[in-house]
This record gives sequence, structure tokens and C-alpha cells, in this order.
Amino acid sequence: MTEFSIANARTRFPALIKDNQVYLDNAGGSQVLGDVIDSISTYLSTTNVQLGASYRTGLASNSAYASGYAAAASYINASPSEIVLGSSTTQNFMNLAASLSFPAGSEIILSKMEHETNVKPWLYMAQKLGLEVTWWESGAPELRLTPENLRPLVSAKTKFVACTHVSNILGGIHDVRGIAEVVHGVGALFCVDGVSFAPHRQVDVKAFGVDFYAFSWYKVYAGHIALLYASSAAQKHMQGLAHYFNPQATLADKIGFAGSNYELTQALPLVVKYLGGEDPEPVFRDIAEHESKLQKILLEFLNEREDVVVHGSTSWDSKVRVPTISFTVEGVNSRELVEKVDEASTYGMRWGHFYSKRLCDEVLG
Repeated sequence: MTEFSIANARTRFPALIKDNQVYLDNAGGSQVLGDVIDSISTYLSTTNVQLGASYRTGLASNSAYASGYAAAASYINASPSEIVLGSSTTQNFMNLAASLSFPAGSEIILSKMEHETNVKPWLYMAQKLGLEVTWWESGAPELRLTPENLRPLVSAKTKFVACTHVSNILGGIHDVRGIAEVVHGVGALFCVDGVSFAPHRQVDVKAFGVDFYAFSWYKVYAGHIALLYASSAAQKHMQGLAHYFNPQATLADKIGFAGSNYELTQALPLVVKYLGGEDPEPVFRDIAEHESKLQKILLEFLNEREDVVVHGSTSWDSKVRVPTISFTVEGVNSRELVEKVDEASTYGMRWGHFYSKRLCDEVLG
């Protein structure tokens, strides 16, 4: 995709050609790129063998799988040894939590702005290791996690901090680079859930300054597969979970558990190519500009209504938010509202807590 074009983009996704459904629930998952669908079919038809074989078809399969890992790593500015692919971000974080070790009595800092996938694994880790948990409060009214509201919480006891890059309900973008500086200032490790950021903006883990970063490729036009990054330095804090006789050199060796889905992994280079290949910045710049135009229309309408509350930022500036927008209507049940839209149109909206139940119950109320 060398130049952003709505008409061209629609032709690349079979689901948009065959159906008039308007997908407004992309925070839950994207449609799949046609090239990816074709590649999966070809792989299963011609090279579907167990990895590691030395015969001709096996070598082709090995090469395709390795190319998928290489493309995924390059896409986020990492090395292949620093990533692992798994079934979901939830699974990847649980594996990471099982592999990390900190001294008993150490502190971890979590927030209630999160999808539960970025809370439960660390609570499990804290219980297992005897760690103290401190909750990081977001700043009103935009409900942002910032370096400023984190700084009073960190101390020499702090060993691990986790937060979301973008709330999967509110859409506000957090300053992860600034937060990383605060975290590293006390020698702690920083883990970011990038699931709701990655579909909309370029991911560069080195520029972000994070130790761990995760997102789900199935929200970025691929099949149901997810990526976890761990820097080479951060991996020194991890214990491998694989069989004792297997190597422990890479992140995939440590917590990859017999490899990721072959057919989905080998198709990732096609997504990377679609998003600009070695230079995705212009593509994501165009995407952000287009999204800003669309969210401006919706947010202007919602902001003008006295019976509507937009949760989080009311800005349509693409520098501060992505087009994940949540609102409530006074006196109207959210489920009933969405079901009425379902009945009256082809617009696909969603209602609920979207696994950010702590945010909905304890922050939004």
C-alpha cells in the first residue's frame, strides 16, 4: 500500500467486497487482508509439514516460517530473537508472568485503565512471588496515565510497571516514552499493552523505550496470532519455560512452547508489505489523517448533544487519540441502543466492558 486510498483498500479485503456490513468494532478485531487469506490457503495446500525437516517441502516450510518471524520483528524495529508469536496477547502475557522473577516484597505498579489481559497475569505473578501491588490512578477528566501521575508512586522497591498504550475503550494515547523514562529511573521494567495502538499507528519498540510490548496481529489485518517483544536486556530477568533439552537463546525459545501457528506466522510478511514494508511511517501518517477526519465528524456530533457523555478525551486530534470512541446516552440502556442500531442499519457497533471491567466499574462507574 504505497498511497492511502479508500477505494483501493476496500478491494484488498474480501469481507468488504462481498458484504455491505459496516465494521465499527475494529477495536475487537480487523478484517483479514486478502493476500493473507490466499497465503494461508497456499501454505496449507503445499507446505503443511512439521518444522525442522530436511527434505524439500520441509525446507520450504522452515523458510516461510522464519520469514514470518523476521518480518514481524523488523516491523517493530526489533530482532527476531526478541519476539515470540502466540495465540493471543493474553496468552503471551501469562507466559511472560510465569517466566519473570523478582525478590519477595518487591513492588509492581498496575492501572485500572487496562484490558484484563494486562492485569490478571501480573496479579498472578505477584501472588506467586510475594510482591506488593500498587494501583496507578489516571488523571481526570481525560483519564490519562502520565509520567507526572506515575512519578510519586515509583521507588527503589518498584521492579515492574504495566500500562496500556491506548485504552481499548477510551482511545486516548499514553506517552509511553515519557513513562518509560520514569520507570527506568528507578531501575524497573516496563511492560506495555499495544493491542489498541498497533492498528492505528506505527510501532517502534526502540523509540518507545519499553522492555516488553505486545499486540495482536488479528487486529492488524492478519490471522488470529499475537506478538510479544522482550528486549535482550529484559530477557535476563526471565526463566525459560521450555523443555530442558531445548535451547534458551531467544524469546521464542524461552516461552514459545513448540512454536506459533505455522500458517499464520508465514503470512505476516504480506501484512507488513501492505503497511509499507521497510518504511511504514507514510502509510500510518495517511491513516491517522483519514481517521482524524472521521472521528471529528462523530465527536463534534456527540459533543454537541446534552444527553451524551463521551468517556475520556473529547478531542479528535490524531496526536492524542485513535478512533476508539465510547459514549453513553442519558436514560438509554447501552445494549438496547446498539441493538436498535443493529435492527435499523448495517452498522456494526458494540456495547459492554470489553474485558476492561475494572475501568468500567471502578473508574467510569
